[in-house]
Order: sequence, then structure tokens, then C-alpha cells
Amino acid sequence: MLLTISTTHHPATDLGFLLHKNPARTQSFDLSFGRAHVFYTESDETRCTAALLLDVDPVGLVRGRRGPPGEGRTLEQYVNDRPYVASSFLSVAIAQVLSSALSGTSRERPELVNTPIPIIASLPVLPARGGVEFVAGLFQPLGYEVTVQPMPLDPKIFPDTAAPYVAMTITATCRLTDLLSHLYVLIPVLDNDKHYWVGEDEVEKLLRHGEGWLAAHPLREEITFRYLKRRRNLARAALERLVAEDEADPDDAAEKHDREEAVVEERVRLNDQRLGAVTAALRQCGATRVLDLGCGEGRLIQALLKHRQFELILGLDVSHRALDIAADRLHLDRLPPLQKQRIQLIHGALTYRDSRLAGFDAASIVEVIEHLDPPRLAAMERCVFEFARPKTIVITTPNVEFNVRFETLPAGKLRHRDHRFEWTRTEFQTWAGRVAARFNYTVRFVPIGPDDAEVGSPTQMAVFQVCN
Repeated sequence: MLLTISTTHHPATDLGFLLHKNPARTQSFDLSFGRAHVFYTESDETRCTAALLLDVDPVGLVRGRRGPPGEGRTLEQYVNDRPYVASSFLSVAIAQVLSSALSGTSRERPELVNTPIPIIASLPVLPARGGVEFVAGLFQPLGYEVTVQPMPLDPKIFPDTAAPYVAMTITATCRLTDLLSHLYVLIPVLDNDKHYWVGEDEVEKLLRHGEGWLAAHPLREEITFRYLKRRRNLARAALERLVAEDEADPDDAAEKHDREEAVVEERVRLNDQRLGAVTAALRQCGATRVLDLGCGEGRLIQALLKHRQFELILGLDVSHRALDIAADRLHLDRLPPLQKQRIQLIHGALTYRDSRLAGFDAASIVEVIEHLDPPRLAAMERCVFEFARPKTIVITTPNVEFNVRFETLPAGKLRHRDHRFEWTRTEFQTWAGRVAARFNYTVRFVPIGPDDAEVGSPTQMAVFQVCN
């Protein structure tokens, strides 16, 4: 049973600090079901690959198993796929052997823990109990590029049997702790089994390692039921807590925080200027079918509807309440049929691949990216720039340098309590330039609001155009 993790981060040997495993030597660990070995197949400044090899002892597992008196041993108990196929044994090894990396701690290089780095993880033998599409459906919504290769069985022995195994490679720019958490949860889900008793403590493990991603995953119900070995009482309890987590943030606090931000920016009527600048950019590019990603209460959609150029406007938001408010603001229940056909409001998240977003001319992302945790930006980039891939993408975000000009904003504070970050002009332009280069777009920058000679404008806008 093998897992390899590679990176081209510079220097690539930083992987050793994140894993707490020295690339210069092999380390072995005794586990209740066998031994785990960690070693590096390559290690230099340009590329580093760590391997976790698990040597499961099937004979020891059978000898240690308790059963009813007189229960005999079968050949299947000794000869099976457990030593070779990634399963809950590998999840336990990750938790025990790579515990510091899984929890996101590093004494020597603590700044690395929250740094997204390019990672390639490979599992040469992975169960696919649900098919190849199910494998992709688990990992792609998390922002991974997934390569799956079916592993055929010997046709002489299994002439009409499809192999339940695949070789899988996933690639992303993300935090190592996130990758390990995803593998820890999803490997047993793919195997649809666990080698140990599942009790209430497994609910806590699922919620802990699924924090920040499982609640919004499109397959969260199937993941939960499989992870908990389909124990319905445990799965229901876990899903109730996941639903509560999914609904709390976007709805309960968002309205109050939005009002606070509006008060801060009221002096320069910044929101009106933002909407005007975004509308102008969308009109200028000639778009007729437009995405408003993170549409909130529908203010931009309302502005776009005034222009007949826009034949279809699709608004997406993670908050059900915001979508309800948008529907009321736009009077969807009273619009004439032809006008109503121009609007679609759907629930979803920017960080999950969504086929409904394909085929549009342009997309706007207005004051949204700063609400994402930095490690989730990579998933957003792929979902928007690679999978949806409109010809034009307009993104606005606060310029943190201008905050000193807001009299009602305490020094050192962000404009909105839910902002995970606010970028300087240099930081925003560096990020946008990197994204444009990676996904074959050009990018230009437009200041929005009063342009201060010292600190710039309060809002910064990037307009991306796909290269021909």
C-alpha cells in the first residue's frame, strides 16, 4: 500500500519540514496491523517526493481477530487485497505517522503550514467502489485536477468482471494539511469499508477533518454515510451538524457585517461606483451571457438588467437568504415572462466545479475573493478560470492601503469582519498576473473611487481577457 506526495515548491525540500520527516533517511514505524515506512525517492531544490509505504500483515490480522467459538479460518481471510489497496489502514497510518502534518503544525517552519504549494499525490492502487466518475466527483470539487486510470483484472480469471481498482493522481496548489485531511476522509469512503469498529468518536473525527470543506461538498451525504459505515444514527447526527455549519456563516452574520462595511464606505458611495465600473467593463467586452459569482442580494444584477445587451444573467451565491433577498429585490414573481427569462439565481460556491457555469461570455466576482480563506483561492481559480472559463472575468477587491483614509475604521482593521485578507495594490496585481499567466489570460487594472496619490483607490479592479 503506497502513497507518494511530490512538490515543485522552491525549495522543494521544504516538504521535509512540513512532513516532519528528514529526506536524508528512511524511517519505520510499528502499527497495530503492520509497519509503515517513510522515505524519499527524490529530494533536491526543484522537486521532492516523499513516499508512505504501508506493510500490512494479513496473517497477524487474522490471528488477532476475535470471533465466535469454533469459527474456522478461511483462505479469503489470509489472501485478500488489504495489503495492497489503499483503505482505512492508510488513513490510520496518515494520522499516526504524519500526525503533525495532518494537524498543520511545524516547529521549524511554521509559516509553511498555511502556504499553498504545488502538490502531486499518487495512489497506485485505490478502490473505486462507485466507479471512476465517483472518484473524480469526490476530489474535483475540492479543486484538484484528477487523473484516474482503471486497473484491468486478468481476463482469463475474471472474463466478465470490471476491476474495482484504479490508479489515481491528484494535483493542486494547496496546503499540505488540507490534502492529508481530504485523503484521510475520502480513502475509506472510496473503499466503502473500515477495518475497525465505528462509534460516536468517528463522527468527531469526520467533522474535525472535514472542517471547512465537507459541509459544502456536493457529495457530503454519500461521504458521511460511507465514512460512518452506513450507521444511520451516526450519519444523521453528523449531517445535522454539517447543515448547521453550512447555514450559519453565510446567512446569520452576513447581513450585519455587510451593513458595517457599507457604513465605512458610505462617504465615497463606493458601492455605486463599483457597480458602475463593473457594468461598464462587462458592456465594453460585448458580453451577452454573464455570470455574477457571489451575487449576494442582486444589486449588480439589478444594474445589468437596465441594459438590453445582457440576454442572460446568472447569479450564484452560497447564502440561501441572500438569494431570497435578491429574488425580492428583482421582483422575480412579478416580472414579465421575457424579462424573467433573463435572470437565473442558483445556490452554489465558487470553490466547487459546477457545470452550470459553463458557456458564458463573462463573469463578475465583486468583493468576494477576500471572503475566501487563502488556501481556497486555488480552488476558486481553477473553477472559474479553467472550468467555467468565460472570455472576460472582472474581479474587484478592497485596497487595504486606502483603509487609513476611512475615519470610522480603526487603524489596522479590515473593512468587513468576515474578510480573510485585504490586499495591497502590489499583492493584488502579483496574484492576478500569476493567475492570468497560468490560465492564458491577459489582465489590466482599473482603480475605483477617489485615486489618492499616496495610497491609491479604495477598490481595485482586474479585468481578465482570454488569449486567442
